[in-house]
Amino acid sequence: MRPFRYERADEVSAAVTTLVREPEAAYLAGGTNLVDLMRLEVMTPEVLIDVRRLTSDRIEELPDGGLRIGAAVTGSDLAADLRVRRRYPVLSQALLSGASGQLRNLATTGGNLLQRTRCPYFQNVTTPCNKRAPGSGCSALEGYQRDMAILGASPACVATHPSDMAVALAALDAVVTVAGPDAERRIPLTELHRLPDTTPERDTVLERGELITGVELPPPHGAARSRYRKVRDRASYAFALVSVAVALEVADGSVRDVRIALGGVAHKPWRAATAEAVLRGAPATRESFMDAAAAELSAARPLPGNAFKVPLARNTMVSTLLELLEEAR
Repeated sequence: MRPFRYERADEVSAAVTTLVREPEAAYLAGGTNLVDLMRLEVMTPEVLIDVRRLTSDRIEELPDGGLRIGAAVTGSDLAADLRVRRRYPVLSQALLSGASGQLRNLATTGGNLLQRTRCPYFQNVTTPCNKRAPGSGCSALEGYQRDMAILGASPACVATHPSDMAVALAALDAVVTVAGPDAERRIPLTELHRLPDTTPERDTVLERGELITGVELPPPHGAARSRYRKVRDRASYAFALVSVAVALEVADGSVRDVRIALGGVAHKPWRAATAEAVLRGAPATRESFMDAAAAELSAARPLPGNAFKVPLARNTMVSTLLELLEEAR
């Protein structure tokens, strides 16, 4: 690991100012991803600005019945919170599927959203990678493809986003609050992360110096009947080949409302808007679920090494919807 300078800011504005002033600085909270990348020399910040104590580590009720999650809330605390477990079970399930207890005890909500891809070429500094070294090429196009994207990829990058929590938050219509050098702003979770296009080095829409301060969940409505399913190579702390977050409301045999997000298939948590549109108002049946999954995945462009992800995503979506339908009866 290369030498770096450590600083602890006293307030959010001071942290933002320091990061803007220092071109090779990075925020440090739990450090569960950043420190690993520093050891690999994938990331080599000259200054680390400790922000863990600057943002809230509390989960608070909002006036409209939603919840505000401070950026410093750990994965363990968020997954165990009784309000989250009862009102947003998909979120608790996603967190518990995402890492070991030791990592959840340290990793923060804000940091979880900003994880870097686990693409092996991004993590190996001896190989070309447009995300790590723009313009160098994408090694995965002719290399290892099993974990790569099938939706929204580009010739510049086929990596996937690793977060389980972010997939659940995408399905829940969460909003991210951000402090920056000019002003505070609110970003829908579905708009926080970017598709790669020609600039895969940019994972999010955050501007230089912006710091995530919290995440807001809307009132639960149908989120109480929700589920997260993760398909992976092993049951113990592996990243998703495909994951699905679903919230389903059924009335009189028809789908009143549905929210679906996919993980492990794109450069960002993938909100399945096409599938949702097919399902709303449709009969709550296996046939409808199959039609919706097929419509969503019609845009898939798999690589030779990950074509299996298309039927895997379809079957995972359908089986999760069927399980929630059975609960609704």
